[in-house]
Amino acid sequence: MATTLQEAYKENPINIQHILPIDFHSIQKVPDSHLWPKINNFQASLDEKNSNVPVIDLLAPNVVELIGHACKTWGVFQVVNHGVCSKLLDEAESQARRLFALPAEQKVRVLRSAGGATGYGAARITPFFSKFMWHEGFTVMGSPLDHARELWPHDYQYFCDVMENYQKKMKALSCQLWLLILKYLEASQEYLNSSELIGALQLNSYPCCPNPNHAIGLAPHTDSLFLTILHQTSNTKGLQFLKNGHGWTSISPVSDEALVVNVGDLLHILSNGEFPTVYHRVLVNKTKHRVSLAYFFGPPADSLVVPLISSKDVGVVVPTYRSLTVKEYVSLKAKHLEKAFSFIRF
Repeated sequence: MATTLQEAYKENPINIQHILPIDFHSIQKVPDSHLWPKINNFQASLDEKNSNVPVIDLLAPNVVELIGHACKTWGVFQVVNHGVCSKLLDEAESQARRLFALPAEQKVRVLRSAGGATGYGAARITPFFSKFMWHEGFTVMGSPLDHARELWPHDYQYFCDVMENYQKKMKALSCQLWLLILKYLEASQEYLNSSELIGALQLNSYPCCPNPNHAIGLAPHTDSLFLTILHQTSNTKGLQFLKNGHGWTSISPVSDEALVVNVGDLLHILSNGEFPTVYHRVLVNKTKHRVSLAYFFGPPADSLVVPLISSKDVGVVVPTYRSLTVKEYVSLKAKHLEKAFSFIRF
């Protein structure tokens, strides 16, 4: 039986101080523990209207080429006509807000354990930074029933139904995108027939911040798996990707239904470096509470990821990275974050 991502995380426990968020509802100013140097000290941002991040219609006849080109040149794009109805997106966001609106003493009942993968807590990248982030999250893998019962002993079923339905739709969309990407890469039939890919849902909360210029929602990082599909609220910007030659580029949804898709580390490895894994961060807002839902999609933890050498390549092409299991990469990243690639690069 395939090992699970839960088991991979279990072998790399995090100290409790890096899991427990502060009580954002009870503080009036940013404490020193969360006070960053002025965020404008990062590279200058482009206005989101000028970002040129690709927007792809999944019903387009040349969708394979569009997605392949977006993955290769940007590593991130938005999708429309993806088949996930706006009602479900709204319901999922509403239930996420319902969770994060709970008192802190109630949310800590489902605090993520030191070696756990699901439940309430701070971002997993927290230990790598000297300051804490203005963020709280809740991770779901499969059914959230046990945690939901703790949060709402008599009113948990609707939350479970919405989150399970959302995961089902996100997995179907992820599989659709995955097949299109593999066709672009001219992958073998073995990859095209893969049916064991899995997902994890991350609910993110970025509360109103008294000093947004000296706090950050999520510090710059990359995602670990193949793909991430993000639903973000349309009226509150904050998500930014680092684009070579352009600096930090904001991404606001082109519509309420548009979803952001970005390349993760394992797809970067699988594409033999052709697709960049993109650094992204989240800024915070003084007056608006931002919520987003991220669906991470990838293979089981004991799967072997082998760099693909495409038939489109001309001449002799050698692998940029060695083959490794998902569990091995997750463990490397848990210990070294962005330096993980240096341990597997030829």
